[in-house]
Amino acid sequence: MKKIIALIAVLALILGLCACGKSVDASKDEEKVKESGVLKVGMECAYAPFNWTQTDDGNGAVKIANAEGYANGYDVQIAKKVADKLGVKLEIYAYEWDALIPAVQSGNLDCIIAGMSPTEDRKEEIDFSSNYYISNLVIITKKDSAYASAKSLEDFAGAKISAQDGTFHAQALSQIKDVKSSVMKDFTMLYTAVTAGTIDGYVAEEPTALQVCGSNDDLTYVALVNNDTGFTCTEGDTAIAVGIRKGSQLNEKASAAIDDISVEERAEIMKKMVELAPAEE
Repeated sequence: MKKIIALIAVLALILGLCACGKSVDASKDEEKVKESGVLKVGMECAYAPFNWTQTDDGNGAVKIANAEGYANGYDVQIAKKVADKLGVKLEIYAYEWDALIPAVQSGNLDCIIAGMSPTEDRKEEIDFSSNYYISNLVIITKKDSAYASAKSLEDFAGAKISAQDGTFHAQALSQIKDVKSSVMKDFTMLYTAVTAGTIDGYVAEEPTALQVCGSNDDLTYVALVNNDTGFTCTEGDTAIAVGIRKGSQLNEKASAAIDDISVEERAEIMKKMVELAPAEE
């Protein structure tokens, strides 16, 4: 009898926990955001021109809630529009890349606006809004490199090319014949490696390449074109969208905010952010 009572108690506890989980499911996310009056957005704050850290609130930067400094960049400007659509205040949180998706899944963040592509693998973990940018993948290299005059991906055969770990860029390295590939934690490490000559180049989005090469006269980039002279990829691999917890009603509002931004306005915002982005150190 004691064993039966104990089993009933355990089952009751499990059912209680399940009920609690349903009471705070993702469908309540929009309600939670509106009640708090705050949209918590995560990004690296280290991926210019999409997002970076600066020392003041100049040019529309937003104070980083969990770190020193202010966040700015294309992602920040998009995040502002999403927050405005919801009628709430925007809070930016700096997270390492690999921690962004778990933070959204757990509810610590409301969404990810961090230059993240809606790949098929990521779609299994979180939902994505409408795309707010689509870019070509290019390779940044030194101007005096043997690869600076490359015209296509084939010209990088046998080169030492790197990419950020946990991204499609890293997966795409295998498309280069006989590549001596490696992955690194973030773009600061990639930049340091290419300027030091320890790698021949690294994969980046074209806006990032424009910013990096514009602030360092020793660097250039090979302007590859997806599915032509460059990497073979789907739109989901090179598009950028807002990452949101599965089943969250925030997705609809985020997509609506993005759909309200014209192609011309998006291009103008990106152009401005490339010009404002700080030089790599």
